[in-house]
Amino acid sequence: MGAYDRSGSELLPGKDRGMKIIEFRLLTKEDKTRCQAYLLRDYRLNSHLSFTNLYMWREPYHLMLAEEDGILYMKVTWQGADIAFQPMAPQERWQEAVDALKAQFDAAGQELRFMGLEEPFADWLKEGYAGGKFVLEANRDEEDYVYLAEKLRTLSGRKLHAKKNHLNAFHKLYPLAVYEEISEENIADCRRELDAWYKERIHTTERKNPFIGYERKGILEVFEDYAYFDLRGGAIRVDGRIVAFSFGERLNRDTAVIHVVKADPNVRGAFTAINQSFVEHAWQDMTYINREEDMGLPGLRHAKESYKPEKMIVKYTARYIG
Repeated sequence: MGAYDRSGSELLPGKDRGMKIIEFRLLTKEDKTRCQAYLLRDYRLNSHLSFTNLYMWREPYHLMLAEEDGILYMKVTWQGADIAFQPMAPQERWQEAVDALKAQFDAAGQELRFMGLEEPFADWLKEGYAGGKFVLEANRDEEDYVYLAEKLRTLSGRKLHAKKNHLNAFHKLYPLAVYEEISEENIADCRRELDAWYKERIHTTERKNPFIGYERKGILEVFEDYAYFDLRGGAIRVDGRIVAFSFGERLNRDTAVIHVVKADPNVRGAFTAINQSFVEHAWQDMTYINREEDMGLPGLRHAKESYKPEKMIVKYTARYIG
């Protein structure tokens, strides 16, 4: 892992000897406008490439970014090694951007590796990069689940019949349940539901999935300045209490990405109800819904597969081999 100065900028060999380097620094909330200009410029499919996702997970992955001459670079540090994201740049500048990253990693004595690559960039890296060879690998645990929004709204068809039954059971049991948009007026109630959800799982889940604590912290940070992140969110209230909530944002021109879904497991059908209601109320203008990856967790994989995805978004890792 590299050393850093007091501002969070990275200190690399050669920095004081006039060597041109990419000036990485820690991601902050104030980077939203700058990042959005790059992330929304092209048709992105990868759920990682949304600002809220980057911000919520910046701490455990030590996420850093740099804007150099019209190119946005990002990288994380994992298990002591730096790993780059694909640079946000037009295709005609990919060669320049990867060359710059390779020089940066070489100067730090590190092997150049990429993570979360979308297919067009991965294909180019394998077949079109002129500075050497990369070996690529797909990771099933990181594939995004993408659904037709209309199917999630209606739950129509034989394959989703069980989901429709769950939804009908919820409405029968809780006929006075109310859907609400997340706003400053009900965020405190959403926060209480999150705390109850977390307390119920901390003793059984955190040992298997240590990221649950980071997720909770990320959600609370978003709630602290909810309007700033420009999200859409929804919640379901039963007998005066928020029992489920969800929020997400636009990923590209026809796809929304859902960052968070939380529901009281003791309220039958609450997960199904918030999933259906949120898409119905918040995403009428979207064709697809990206519900992110399952991280290799069996329960989460089963839940996401049960909604019958329309397609999966493959993400690749790449390693420079010379």
